Amino acid sequence: MMLSSPNSNNKFLIIIAGPTAVGKTATAIQIAKHFNTEIISADSRQIFKELSIGVARPSDQELAEVKHHFIANKSINDYFSAGEYEREVLILLESLFLSNDVIVLCGGTGFYINAILNGFDEMPKIDENIRLELNQRLLQFGIEPLQQQLKILDEDTYNTIDIHNTQRVIRALEICIGTQQAFSSFKHKKAVQRNFIPIKIGLNISKEQLHHNINKRVDAMLQSGFLEEAKSLFAYKQHNALQTVGYKELFDFLEHKTSLSEAVDLIKLHTRQYAKRQLTFFNKHKDYTWFEPKEIKKILDFINVERNIKNV
Repeated sequence: MMLSSPNSNNKFLIIIAGPTAVGKTATAIQIAKHFNTEIISADSRQIFKELSIGVARPSDQELAEVKHHFIANKSINDYFSAGEYEREVLILLESLFLSNDVIVLCGGTGFYINAILNGFDEMPKIDENIRLELNQRLLQFGIEPLQQQLKILDEDTYNTIDIHNTQRVIRALEICIGTQQAFSSFKHKKAVQRNFIPIKIGLNISKEQLHHNINKRVDAMLQSGFLEEAKSLFAYKQHNALQTVGYKELFDFLEHKTSLSEAVDLIKLHTRQYAKRQLTFFNKHKDYTWFEPKEIKKILDFINVERNIKNV
């Protein structure tokens, strides 16, 4: 799909990306307020209305400051793929660009960001027996061996997806095994045309500060009722949306597989590991310009310079 705005070359999509807990939401809000515009979320979990505390959804106050899209607008019972996300966001952008020259896309799901910028190629049909075998291995040995196999066969995808999401790991593996090619090799083969100009900004801080932020956030989640939220969702624990860091560890606690303190420590560990994979993925894309979240004036100056350079 292409956008059809008559002044398409003057339309800019500002990407705010980076690891979890780095401060993307606050930065995106400041940028959106500066340009008097709106924010589209690129977070594959904040999109579900049943998930709030465990996905660090923006607060009611933050949502009131700037209009957000794709926050809590789907149900965990809905089928919603990255392809569906691409289609719906492009339709929304076409509408938003009628009255805005700048829109902000903010999130840490590289898969979603790439869908908006580059689209997807059609995936080949794979022998169903491969998926059945992978699911059998999952039941017998758990997700870890499948994660390691994916890392060997397709490290780019390993660093892109939520590797605790069993459905996505198995989907990527079945493509790798069935075609003898990396799952990532089927993405972006055909150049897509987008009638907006992306300005890609990455946010990062020191490793020590990021780990501190993650640990502090997890503690705050528990104090805000994350365990109670997990209990309310326990009956849906097999849903794809809940195959993610935080909920899975608390579900293990609720099933008496771990203690609460062990579950919390694992949430922190797995979140730190996820942040590292996010950074690995975004760093591979050399067209991101990196800032610390506190450098808001530098970020705004950079955006204005880029708009002047790329405005044709």
